[in-house]
Amino acid sequence: MPTPHRPLRVAVLCSAHAPGLLYLLNRAPDRGATFEIVCVVSSEPTFAEEVRVERRGIPTLARPIRAFYDGNDPSLVHGLRVRAAYDQQTADVLEPFMPDLLLLDGYRYLVTAPLLAAFPARVIGLQFGDLTIRHLDGPPMFSGPHAVRDAILAGCSETHATVHLVTEHPDAGAPIVRSWPFPVSPLVEVLQTKTARDAVDAYIFAHQQWMARSASGPLMAAALRLIATRAVDLQAMAAMPPAWPWQLEADGDLLNVEPDTLLYPAAEHAFSMEVS
Repeated sequence: MPTPHRPLRVAVLCSAHAPGLLYLLNRAPDRGATFEIVCVVSSEPTFAEEVRVERRGIPTLARPIRAFYDGNDPSLVHGLRVRAAYDQQTADVLEPFMPDLLLLDGYRYLVTAPLLAAFPARVIGLQFGDLTIRHLDGPPMFSGPHAVRDAILAGCSETHATVHLVTEHPDAGAPIVRSWPFPVSPLVEVLQTKTARDAVDAYIFAHQQWMARSASGPLMAAALRLIATRAVDLQAMAAMPPAWPWQLEADGDLLNVEPDTLLYPAAEHAFSMEVS
C-alpha cells in the first residue's frame, strides 16, 4: 500500500468500456499525488478509451476472454474452472506492474479466487446499483448488470452508484463511497400504466447513461482518495459487517455519514412508486 512518499499504484480492469477512466487520467486532482494508474487490462480485444489512454503513456493489455474460453475444454465453459484459470493468468500479467490496488471499471465478469487471492482486500469495483439497500439476510437488493433496471422497475424514486470492496460474492462487499442521488422521472410510472415497455426500456438506458457519464469518474476518484489517504481501511472493511459508506455529493463534497452504522435492510427502505 502507499506510503507518505509514494502514491497508490492502481491497475484498472475493464471490458469494452471504462466509463470513469478518462476522468481519472484527465480531471482527477489527486492523480500523481495520492494515486497513479499503472496499467489497464481489458477482457476484450480492445476498449473504447484505449487510444486515448495509450497517448497518456499508460500501458494497455488485451486479454480476450472469449478466445480464452474457446481455447479451453468446452465442457467447462459454464463452470468457474476456466474463469479461475483466466483470472490466474490475469494476476500473473499484472504482477510486473506492482499494483497496490485493482480497480474494476466497466468490467463485465465476476472475479474468482485466484485474482482475489493475488489482491487480498485490494480489489474495488464500480456498480451502478445502490449497495446500501439490502435484503434482511445481507445481500444487496439491486446488484449485477441490471441493477438500475431492477431499481427503477421496483419503484425506487432515485438511484445511486457505489464503489465497493469486491469479494467472492457478487456486489456483496462493503460499500466504500456512494454517489449523490439520480432522481427517477415520474414518466416511468406513467409509461408503466400504459404498458409502453419499449419507452420504459429507453428511459432506463438513458438513466444509466446519465449515471455513468456523471458519476463514474468522480466516484472512483473519491474512493481512491479515501483509500490512499487511509480514511478507509480495506482490510478492516473486509473483516467487519458493512457500514454506511462515505457520500459523494454532486458538488464534489465528500461526507462521512454515520460510518459505524450498519446498513439498513431493504425492509426499511421506502419505495415511492407502484411495482408493475
